[in-house]
Amino acid sequence: MGFWTLFEVASMPILQVLIIGSVGAFLATGYCNILPADARKSVNKIVFVAFTPSLMFAGLAQTVTLQDMISWWFMPVNIGLTFLFGGILGWLVVKILKPKQHLEGLIMATCSSGNLGNLLLIVIPAICEEDGSPFGDHASCGASGLSYASLSTALGGIFIWTYTYQLIRSSVTKYYAIQDVKDVIKVPNKELDANKETHLLKGEDQEHGTSSFPPSNSTGEDVEKQVIVSQESAGSLEDGKESFWARVAGIASQMMKELLSPPTLGAILGFVFGAVPWLKNFLTGDEAPLRVVQDSVKLLANGTIPCITLILGGNLTRGLRSSGIKPSIIIAVICVRYFILPLIGIAVVKAASNLGFVLSDPLYLYVLMIQFTLPPAMNIGTMTELFNVGQEECSVLFLWTYLFAALALTVWSTIYMWLLS
Repeated sequence: MGFWTLFEVASMPILQVLIIGSVGAFLATGYCNILPADARKSVNKIVFVAFTPSLMFAGLAQTVTLQDMISWWFMPVNIGLTFLFGGILGWLVVKILKPKQHLEGLIMATCSSGNLGNLLLIVIPAICEEDGSPFGDHASCGASGLSYASLSTALGGIFIWTYTYQLIRSSVTKYYAIQDVKDVIKVPNKELDANKETHLLKGEDQEHGTSSFPPSNSTGEDVEKQVIVSQESAGSLEDGKESFWARVAGIASQMMKELLSPPTLGAILGFVFGAVPWLKNFLTGDEAPLRVVQDSVKLLANGTIPCITLILGGNLTRGLRSSGIKPSIIIAVICVRYFILPLIGIAVVKAASNLGFVLSDPLYLYVLMIQFTLPPAMNIGTMTELFNVGQEECSVLFLWTYLFAALALTVWSTIYMWLLS
């Protein structure tokens, strides 16, 4: 199949996302104001609780089997590698460009955590519906593609709410600690009656007392270094006191929260019904007693992709605000996500295929490659809002990375299909 034919196939789903996303962005602007922030949050809750679980359950229960689940073992490894390589590249970006303290975790997160859920649920089925798709007939391709995307969503959510959440939280913790110390340093400077003798006396008190605040003439960098060192020292003392099992329990608790989220529960139930033959026949057979339940779930699932795309477009309008993030950081994140990681993805998937670790299904290999090419996960924005730090910078990063994703996903999708066809 010709390269330009594949380019047309790859561009159609991206154009659909752009058109529907543009409608969402217009509805969210002040000109229309039908989809403001509060409305987007409400719709997003409906998508999270009802639509997305229905889409996952309907697709998996009908198509997946126990043998499929065993043969897809490399997908969690592949997703873990996207986070590993992206995290390393993000760490290099932070060390080279030296952004503000509270943005370090955000930058590493946007480099390492791709949109493994919503975007794949949109793009993969849309590619299967194109006439020139190299992945077989529409029905079987769509069913398999939805199964791959659903598994990717479930696994991606676990990685994001454990690894990415810890990145954001550790960076924000350092930021708040530095701000607290800077606020304390400013207090002595406000004393109008203070003189040289007063500062000398305070210095003597600090020598004999327990205060560990840096002197008032310390620079911002000195304060940040002292806070980080003190935090690391305190962390080592706490690690000595905290038992190993307590840390394990904390990680397990966070993973259980993710496993109990509605989309993940929908995926798990879909795998269970798909893997157990009598349950599948009970739900999806020609004379199944619960066929009406499956049809109702499919009806709910049909609203997932339009709502997700509208919300995505509306959320990106926040990036139009000004922020203090440097253009070099935006360029670096774009280079990591759309130039370096896709090349690593091709090497990883080709090596796994040559070693016999993955299925020979071209669609499965395509999904593994596209996981290295996605824009940052939307859940990162949720985390910045949760900690109330870096929301504007996150919105700007999202705006530019998602705008560039329209071109990058089209080009790389074409290359991937050309390599696999």
